[in-house]
Formats: sequence, C-alpha cells, structure tokens
Amino acid sequence: MDRAEIGRMGELIAARWLASHGRRVLYRNYRGVNRGEVDIVARHRDVLSFVEVKTRTSTAFGRPADAVGPDKQRLIQRGAMDWLRLLGNPRIKFRFDIAEVILTEGELPHVHIIENAFQMPDSSLAGR
Repeated sequence: MDRAEIGRMGELIAARWLASHGRRVLYRNYRGVNRGEVDIVARHRDVLSFVEVKTRTSTAFGRPADAVGPDKQRLIQRGAMDWLRLLGNPRIKFRFDIAEVILTEGELPHVHIIENAFQMPDSSLAGR
C-alpha cells in the first residue's frame, strides 16, 4: 500500500473503532470553508469530538500523534470552528482527539485514542 492507501485504511479502522466504542461518527473527511479539515467528527456522549487520525506501519520513528504539531492543530481547529458555525455556534462541549492507528503486517491493527489531545487557544473562543 502507498501512503494515501495507508491513511485511508487508518481512517476507516479508526471510524469503526470509534463506532464500536460508544461514539457516533457524524462525518468523515470534513473540509471547511476556511481551509480547515477534520478527519472524523464524532459524538461521544454529550461531547462533540474532532478526531485527527494518524496511521503508521511502525513506531520506529515515534508515535503517530507526534506528527500533530501546532500547524496541524490549527488546521483541525479551523475545521472544527467551521463545523460549529454550520451548526449555528451552539454552546456544546467539544474536544480534539487523536486516533493513532498502527498497521503491522500479519497483525491486527492497533488503535489508541488520545482524548483531549490538544486545546483551542483561549482567544479563539472569544465571541462564541
């Protein structure tokens, strides 16, 4: 598989994992109007969860979540704000999660969810 196929496979596995563990997947691959993006939008009890999926075939170069730096976080945050605007900016709890998916040949996929992996800067919530 090439990198794009690995990424798509990881997103599918993560979405299935989330659904089988009490989350309701609302949307996959959301692209906002302000150049934001969110891999998976899900509902976890009373919290809206914006999930970034990172898939690797090995941990030799670190954990998948290590690839979610400040630039990627801003991209996800912009997507989340666009999603919330579509809903009319409701006052609901939301968080940013990372789904780490490790695909090792000959083994079942390993999924690790990091809930509340990063936060919105306080200034971003002004006017909400």
